Amino acid sequence: MKTWVEISKNNLIHNLKTFRSLIGPDVALMSVVKSNAYGHGLIETAKIAQEEADWFGVDSVDEALELKKQGIEKPILILGYTLNERLKDVVQNDFSQIVYNEDTIKKLGELSNELNKKINVHFKVETGTSRQGIGEEEIIERLKIVKQYPNLIIQGLSTHYANIEDTTDHTYAMKQLERFKDYIQLLKEQGIDVPIKHTACSAAIILFPETYFDMVRAGISQYGLWSSKETLVSANGKARKIELKPALAWKTRIAQVKELEPGTPVSYGLTEKVSRKTKLAILPIGYWDGYDRHLSGMGNVLINGSRCKILGRICMNMIMVDVTDVDEVKPEDEAVLLGRQGDEEITADELAQKIGTINYEVVTRINPLIKRIIV
Repeated sequence: MKTWVEISKNNLIHNLKTFRSLIGPDVALMSVVKSNAYGHGLIETAKIAQEEADWFGVDSVDEALELKKQGIEKPILILGYTLNERLKDVVQNDFSQIVYNEDTIKKLGELSNELNKKINVHFKVETGTSRQGIGEEEIIERLKIVKQYPNLIIQGLSTHYANIEDTTDHTYAMKQLERFKDYIQLLKEQGIDVPIKHTACSAAIILFPETYFDMVRAGISQYGLWSSKETLVSANGKARKIELKPALAWKTRIAQVKELEPGTPVSYGLTEKVSRKTKLAILPIGYWDGYDRHLSGMGNVLINGSRCKILGRICMNMIMVDVTDVDEVKPEDEAVLLGRQGDEEITADELAQKIGTINYEVVTRINPLIKRIIV
């Protein structure tokens, strides 16, 4: 392999056990593996996480089907939207589905009659994130639809916080929590006591036990990444000493080593010229692989335990790095794009800061065709 991703089984299990220690034995732990497990590999991650997780959360029915095909037996909740024409796949495979649209609920109800099967749905309620969800003015009408279909079961009630991780002021999140409790009461008044209530993402699990209810959804931090630096600061402020261990390393191999004379330009656009006699290593990866082009001229990779600067523009399938100060560099030596080598480490947070984004995007955008290997 010219490039590959390594997933540490020990680190992933460590992070899940950390969450389990926080929530205790009576709260269900969902491992969110949507979007190729945040870039870590859907199947590879799920096969490890099933040792600790009670549920899996995915974005699409296709992800759910892939988990089932690979022998995952834990219950699966589809968090994202499912087209009406694909809802039969949900029903026939006994997946649970987040719902909010009237048409989705009606279609599932009709399928429950047609197939004579019980169907579990989770109402997603709008508490202030302004994404998918049922508003207070709509929920009674949605409940009326559900009551028309005896096989349609409201298994869960959920919401998502808009500002629990990017701030140290959690006033807005606590208002959302109170709105969620209002929905619980409203459903009780309608004679519905929902068995699985869930609101907590990674940051909420770490910071606020009052958000746990019956289940929590471990996302980015099960992979060893903090939701944000504010979450880390808040955790330290609450004296919650939590160690997260990154589960992902991304590696490649040197394709060529060459020497350049001072003043020689490197890569497209001649955006960078070397100022000294330079030893250059060419790595066979680029923005096709998910290595962001904004790292051109300022990113680093690790070779023989040393940080090596990227020179010039990142190409579709190649990057060039300065290895002048690294001894005994040769073709097919390992280079680390993300992760640790010797005493040096390149983190997803470091790359995110350089390109003006979040660690979520850095790992999630690693090309899913690149092989994930469990180590």
